[in-house]
Amino acid sequence: MMNIFLPRLGLYPIRIRYGFLALLLAAFGALALGLARPAYAAEEAPDALIQRVTTDVLSQIRADKSIRAGDMSKIMQLVNDQVMPNIDFQRMTAATVGPAWRQAAPEQKQRLQQEFKTLLVRTYAGALTQVSDQTVTLQPFRAAPGDTDVLVRTVVRNANGGGKAVQIDYRLAKAQDAPGGWRVYNLNVMGIWLVDTYRTQFAQEINAHGIDGLINALAERNKALQNGDPRN
Repeated sequence: MMNIFLPRLGLYPIRIRYGFLALLLAAFGALALGLARPAYAAEEAPDALIQRVTTDVLSQIRADKSIRAGDMSKIMQLVNDQVMPNIDFQRMTAATVGPAWRQAAPEQKQRLQQEFKTLLVRTYAGALTQVSDQTVTLQPFRAAPGDTDVLVRTVVRNANGGGKAVQIDYRLAKAQDAPGGWRVYNLNVMGIWLVDTYRTQFAQEINAHGIDGLINALAERNKALQNGDPRN
């Protein structure tokens, strides 16, 4: 079976790892904040949501040494409790799997979502160690009042001015049941879309071994990451 999922992504270790960190920052924390302020969150513009949550969550991660050190139990709890309610992960997984998603059985779809989520969390947990003094700046937001699918563009910089600025774009869709009224379903880090990056690799595995082959490959990769250092 082909060894997929990270030799190729390893070509972009800083961009992709930092990008998934940004996805975590954009989503996690919104559940707790939204429950505390439901009326405000329901009316919040998508760009304001991204700005508020990323700024607030950066502070939270800085304060939690165990998360920054890669404590997988705390990271998984954080993702399950606070990230996933703010991400349309079914849509993200379906887009990544491609046309084969429509032929997958419900049990296969459930397994694909679980294994893909675990892969992302275990692969990019090490990015949390990079959180220090970053700031998030919104780029001009263009959307009509009735739009239900929007692009929010941001730039992440070190507060001290060191290092390169990182352009991060978020695709969000309106969702009435989401804590902030929107859910993230894709992410672009300096021109690299997360879904597109994985779609190519998933398609190769599906063409060679089918949906079950992809599920098995994801499970094997996750087992390898569990047995090794998740920050690698």
